[in-house]
Amino acid sequence: MTTVFIGGSREVSRLNAAIRERLDDLVDKGCQIFVGDANGADKAVQQYFADRDYRNVTVFCMGACRNNVGNWEVRRIKPDSSRKDFGYYAAKDIAMAQEARCGVMFRDGRSKGTLHNILNLTGAGKKVLVYFAPETTFHKLSTPEGLDVLLSRCDPREIERIQQSTGLLAPRPPILQAAPWCVACLSHLERGLLVVDHPAMSQVCQQRHPFASQSRNSSPAYNA
Repeated sequence: MTTVFIGGSREVSRLNAAIRERLDDLVDKGCQIFVGDANGADKAVQQYFADRDYRNVTVFCMGACRNNVGNWEVRRIKPDSSRKDFGYYAAKDIAMAQEARCGVMFRDGRSKGTLHNILNLTGAGKKVLVYFAPETTFHKLSTPEGLDVLLSRCDPREIERIQQSTGLLAPRPPILQAAPWCVACLSHLERGLLVVDHPAMSQVCQQRHPFASQSRNSSPAYNA
């Protein structure tokens, strides 16, 4: 049984016909759905599956579930901290991204949580179907590089806001400021996985940044 992590922005609280069609396809295939308990997209997705009396749903939450419309099985994730900040609620999303085979994300162009989920899934080599609400379009991503196109359609001020508040899109090494580093490299930097010529750098970026291996000594802050 294919496990699918479904998530999205709080602002995406209404499911249009195109989204419902995708969810129907998951039902027809008998997929096991992982979904969170937040208001917005999580609750809307829960309501849709409950209306269809679909039982292959697991709700991930922190402590008491805020929403479990269909009274499904619950997975409670133990937080590393009692402080209810971004990291607190991200813990359940990380668990779903780790356990799911693939994902379906509804993004409004602003949500840092949804972006985090996409990075976690694609960073693990898992396919993600992203619904981009501002354009009512679907995008199939299988690697972090695929985010380049999607992020290019977002307001640069929102990308900067996400960077400042979460560090999800890490700043580029000073020596490579002018280089067209893709989201894959930036996400590796954010995770601390990437020194300038680290093997984790995608093949695409190795081709894009052939001079990167020459920069290790010049960018000590990014060495491990």
